[in-house]
Amino acid sequence: MGNLIDIRPVLKINNLKKSFGDNHVLKGFTMALNKGENLVIMGKSGSGKSVMIKCLVGLMLPDSGEIEIMGNDITKLKQQKLDNLRTELGFLFQGSALYDSMTVRENLEFPLRTHKEKYADSEKLVLEALENVGLADAIDLMPAELSGGMKRRIALARAIILHPKIIIYDEPTTGLDPITAKEILQLMREIQQKQGASSLIITHDIDCSRVISNRMILLIDGINYAEGTFKELSSSKDKKIQAFFK
Repeated sequence: MGNLIDIRPVLKINNLKKSFGDNHVLKGFTMALNKGENLVIMGKSGSGKSVMIKCLVGLMLPDSGEIEIMGNDITKLKQQKLDNLRTELGFLFQGSALYDSMTVRENLEFPLRTHKEKYADSEKLVLEALENVGLADAIDLMPAELSGGMKRRIALARAIILHPKIIIYDEPTTGLDPITAKEILQLMREIQQKQGASSLIITHDIDCSRVISNRMILLIDGINYAEGTFKELSSSKDKKIQAFFK
């Protein structure tokens, strides 16, 4: 679904390892996100999904392994180049993570502040992003005035405001009613088609995985335990894989 998939990866993780004392969370996790793809990573609580994301966006250093974004190994980049590379990433945080003391406009302008010269026309970018999620009229509202679904849409607008080549979704449908969740998934598809972005979706929502994924990876025991289409994995006879689809 969405744009045609290009087999050239825009994001690669190779043999990623991360431990906290004797707790070995990631034990050699490897994956690749292809251009134009919707890739879902599923893992149960404590499987290492959050740790993997933090390493991926540079908030946590892995013990070993490589993380390559747009051909650049981020574990070896200097801060300025890493900051520039991050403009190619959009991130939808779990629970939206809007700043309560800022208006919708200010929330969307926030990612632009460190790139004022590159993104001088912030008003145009804010309006465009809000129009893409159907909430242009909410520009001067505060987060407290928004419903849960509206907050998720605003957070999505903030994630896409820089026209990133890769969008990372952390549990995009968690806490939403089924109708709102369906609307968010539709928006994700539309944005991918409009902007040509590649999407990495972290979720434990089976319906989300079924609807949005081109391919899935199951994160079990700190590794890429299995990958394939939803149909392939959901019909597997492997007991560890079956446990995800019950």
